[in-house]
Amino acid sequence: MTYSIIARDPDSQEIGIAVASRFFACGAAVPYIGRRVAVATQAFVNPLWGTEGRRMLESGDPAEALLKEFAARDAGRDIRQCHMLDAEGNFAAHTGAGCVDWAGHRVGSTHSVAGNMLTGPEVVEATFDTYAARSDLPMAERLLAAMRAGEEAGGDKRGRQAAGLVIHRGQDHAYLDLRVDDHGDPLGELDRLLEVAGERYLHVAEAMPSLDNFSGTSDRGPIDAAIARAEEARKAAGKASRSLATDVETKKD
Repeated sequence: MTYSIIARDPDSQEIGIAVASRFFACGAAVPYIGRRVAVATQAFVNPLWGTEGRRMLESGDPAEALLKEFAARDAGRDIRQCHMLDAEGNFAAHTGAGCVDWAGHRVGSTHSVAGNMLTGPEVVEATFDTYAARSDLPMAERLLAAMRAGEEAGGDKRGRQAAGLVIHRGQDHAYLDLRVDDHGDPLGELDRLLEVAGERYLHVAEAMPSLDNFSGTSDRGPIDAAIARAEEARKAAGKASRSLATDVETKKD
């Protein structure tokens, strides 16, 4: 029902997952990310592969061995698909023999891609190769470029409905977590949400507390200044905000 990518940037240590599907709210069901690890559980989703997997990977279990353990324990192994990143930076994947055709995966040194119910293997290949080729882009844009390439190669053979994008920066909490649960062009909507996030949200996210800085940035001044500079740059470029937010109208007596 889904194709997804897990990626780790060895320089920034960012970890990201992007997913798209003709299935409602795939962004809620598929991705699980920790400080150093990631799991994407899909096809006939077993969320325990995500929750247990994240915990055990953070404890040091190797991805390859953990997938074998889960497959041995799970009577539904043949209809499961899962790929993982462990704490040592290794990727591994499982595609059950009973996953709906076309189903498969590709694993590399910095990213992995898996999908099922796809138009063909070219979806996984295009997603994988595009991520590898677009090292010029920040993580979020790079993941979305890869997912769009997969969609253009055919994507989910049933159509489009939902997508998700999650990025962690060495913390248990997400730096960015965007979801589109029911939309005719979910990846396009993720593009819009990412652009809107850049107007204000990401400047706040940069200042949030971390394991190394429990208080984060508590001075609003630098944050407000960064937001103002971004708005000035956007207006200078002739770009209107793509936000759908509304302002409170002034009431008149």
